[in-house]
Amino acid sequence: MTDDINHAMSETPSDMSDRSEVERTETSTSESAEISSQDNPSEDMGVQNVMDYDQSIPTFSEGDVVQGVVVHIDREGVLVDVGMKSEGIIHRNELSRDASAAAEDIVKVGEKIDVYVLEVETQDGNLILSKKRADFEKAWERVQEAKDQNKTLVALVTDRVKGGLVVDLGIRGFVPASHVGNGSLKNNLDKFVGQSIPLKVIEVDKERRKVVLSNKLALEEEREQRKADTAQSLAVGQIRKGIVRRLTTYGAFVDLGGIDGLLHISEMSWSRINHPQEEMKEGDEIDVIILKMDLETGKVSLGRRQILPDPWKAIEEKYHIGDMIKGPITRIVPFGAFMQIEGLEGIIPNSEVTGKKGGKAAGNLEQGQEVEAMIIDMKPEERKITLSIAKARHEEETRQEQKQVEEFHNRANGDQGAPRFTIGDALKAKEDNEADSEQ
Repeated sequence: MTDDINHAMSETPSDMSDRSEVERTETSTSESAEISSQDNPSEDMGVQNVMDYDQSIPTFSEGDVVQGVVVHIDREGVLVDVGMKSEGIIHRNELSRDASAAAEDIVKVGEKIDVYVLEVETQDGNLILSKKRADFEKAWERVQEAKDQNKTLVALVTDRVKGGLVVDLGIRGFVPASHVGNGSLKNNLDKFVGQSIPLKVIEVDKERRKVVLSNKLALEEEREQRKADTAQSLAVGQIRKGIVRRLTTYGAFVDLGGIDGLLHISEMSWSRINHPQEEMKEGDEIDVIILKMDLETGKVSLGRRQILPDPWKAIEEKYHIGDMIKGPITRIVPFGAFMQIEGLEGIIPNSEVTGKKGGKAAGNLEQGQEVEAMIIDMKPEERKITLSIAKARHEEETRQEQKQVEEFHNRANGDQGAPRFTIGDALKAKEDNEADSEQ
């Protein structure tokens, strides 16, 4: 600081005058430049526009995925405009994983496609692009997104390998056998090849090129969704279509859409059946009516005979007390036997089998035996019809006696010289008929 002071003190008046002149000149020049800048704003704007233009020119790096428009297709490949007069080439082997596919079948002129930048610039100044690699990268993004957001994917099963299935997601995916269908190891995996199936992503490892999926989880989610939708629409008395999923000795389980209902064997038909398979088989689509339901416990009781034509109405119109009918014996029980009548059953009490009280039907009848019986009582409203073999037999005997008497009179009137047919002859014929019946 002392040196500065000494220097200032050593300046002569002439030196000070020269320095002041220089300072005035520099100030004047700076002010002139500022005024010139204010008077010509277009000059600065031009500079700024050049800078903006330079920044607007797209710059690409290897590994970028950009969108472009197909402008030309030839035997060398596909030319793609990626913007601002920048063009890139997709060689044929970079169009698709299917090397045999024609370029025209993969892309069309004017189509917007995503491409992957393989090389930024070649000797002729074009980019080297790949649609196959862009599709590959998008496939990984889609799979990762599906895992993160628990989305369901649909993919084609391309092969059956040891331990599971291979699917095509744009990348190779693997479905373990334990995650196919219901997860049963008894599943026939070969039948899935060529089918598109829903899948949940359970593992993704891009570095190891590994994707593990589950068809079982996707199906369970679908079922739960259907179950929720079905539960909201179910109502007692409603008639719905269902799929027979499983048969048991006591009935059938019917899928109503995520909710299974039990169709008891007694509710399948108006006639008695021994096993549900007499009426239906697994996989059949049938109409059922909802009899009872408790969604909290998951129990739904179904009926089927209620929506079938009621045969008892036809029986009431067709038959009357005193009519004679024929049919097979379907069951023998302690109190009698059941006889089939047009799909229904009528009861023959023990006393009406032989005509004697305390008689046992089992001692005189066999299951499947064809018999003739008389209707002695009908109560269609109670679904009951009572039959009698004894009365039918007595009716037949009476009819035979009348026939013999008529034959006698006809012979007597037609031939006076013919041997006479007496009451004794009629009684003997009756005894012979009874003896034949007992045998």
